Amino acid sequence: QVQLVESGGGSVAAGGSLRLSCAASGFTYATYCMGWFRQAPEAEREAVAVINSMGITTFAQSVKGRFIISRDNANNTLYLQMNSLKPEDTAMYYCAASPWPCARVSGFRDWGQGIQVTVSS
Repeated sequence: QVQLVESGGGSVAAGGSLRLSCAASGFTYATYCMGWFRQAPEAEREAVAVINSMGITTFAQSVKGRFIISRDNANNTLYLQMNSLKPEDTAMYYCAASPWPCARVSGFRDWGQGIQVTVSS
């Protein structure tokens, strides 16, 4: 079955950096759209960044220029490099997989357990 396991979260001061990783298994990783989502307390879950099988990326406006999403198809791993972190980036971050084109947000049906990122001011 599909397994997505996030790692690399934690606490950092504003302006700092963190790198999230997501180890994927149980599906044909290289053909899937992969994404990072986040959910802050009492807020809706939002898409942070997605990357399709060709490596084309899309970012939320709030993280453009600060976050980088990448994928290693040889090792079935997804990454999110987060730079210039702000307190408003504080949230639970989730890795997700979709067999559909990335534009179809409803296609993300497989999710990791989530990992906490906390940015202090």
